[in-house]
Amino acid sequence: MNYNIAVIPGDGTGPEVTTEAVKVLHAVGKSHNISFEFTHYDLGGERYLKTGELISDNIIEELRQTHCILLGAIGHPEVRPGILEQGILLRLRFALDLYINLRPVILLPGVYTPLKDKGPQDIDFVVIRENSEGAYVGSGGFFKKGTPDEIAVQESINTRKGVERCIRYAFDYCMKRDKKRHVTLCAKTNVLTYESDLWYRVFQEVAQEYPDISTDYQHVDALCMWMIKSPERYDVIVTNNMFGDIITDIGAIIQGGLGIAAGGNIHPGGPAMFEPIGGSAPKYTGLGKINPMAAIYAAQMMLEYLGEIRAAEDLFQAIAAVVRDDLESLEAGKMGYTTAEVGDLVVNKLEGSASRS
Repeated sequence: MNYNIAVIPGDGTGPEVTTEAVKVLHAVGKSHNISFEFTHYDLGGERYLKTGELISDNIIEELRQTHCILLGAIGHPEVRPGILEQGILLRLRFALDLYINLRPVILLPGVYTPLKDKGPQDIDFVVIRENSEGAYVGSGGFFKKGTPDEIAVQESINTRKGVERCIRYAFDYCMKRDKKRHVTLCAKTNVLTYESDLWYRVFQEVAQEYPDISTDYQHVDALCMWMIKSPERYDVIVTNNMFGDIITDIGAIIQGGLGIAAGGNIHPGGPAMFEPIGGSAPKYTGLGKINPMAAIYAAQMMLEYLGEIRAAEDLFQAIAAVVRDDLESLEAGKMGYTTAEVGDLVVNKLEGSASRS
């Protein structure tokens, strides 16, 4: 099978980690009769500073024709925060209708977690975040900006269609995952009465169609506490855009940090975008110190999304083996290897696995 993959290396350490992800994809493809055609796009801060362009309609149309997008990182120290994020990341999410953000929170064996007495058997769940509505739509504005009477309004937009398709995806994913068969809704019904009421009512209605799945509800503040106290209670969590953005950072740190945290931006059946969630880390640019494992994990998620299940499983096992057996730490500069050497370790595990099969 041949796949057309768009690669957006982006800013800072993004090009370094995507190089290793592409290297690993070539290796796993070789052993599974999969080929990849990679098209690189120089979207990001450098392009914006040179040309003033963020992303064109023509590029978006090209991305629609790909199987998937592999993203490195967006964020440049010389560009004001919000410009690149809204002009590239959010525009891609909205233009391609990537309405699901999928974030596995899995603690691999041998990885340190700051949670006392918790291990891989306790931290193994998925957060499904609505990705194209909510507060991130950008609805609102200023009145009398810059004066003592200034008013700032930021609205959260939630449609029944958007809420229902996200919740339904969560239940379907839970069935496919087939572990605890439990879905938790995260909202704030006691304060955000209109938005959360919509989420709660739709959640209850959709749950009736999945009698084999148990459910519960938690306020977002309580869920933040219980994710730390008892992460083993979770299987699949579904939530809105903003709450998902917040709780997945808790998920990242309890699974070992940003060095291993990856996510997918998905429109089922269409091109999806996969990325490490750690950001561009500009202070490490070009030093060969950044951990590429999250980008490699993003490539693993991409394989799974494409239906290449055996290849995805082999890559997951290679990632787990390198993390367990080789890396001294997941932190940048403390791995015991350079960025490129970590990618080589994963490739070696894949080649060893292929030679034994």
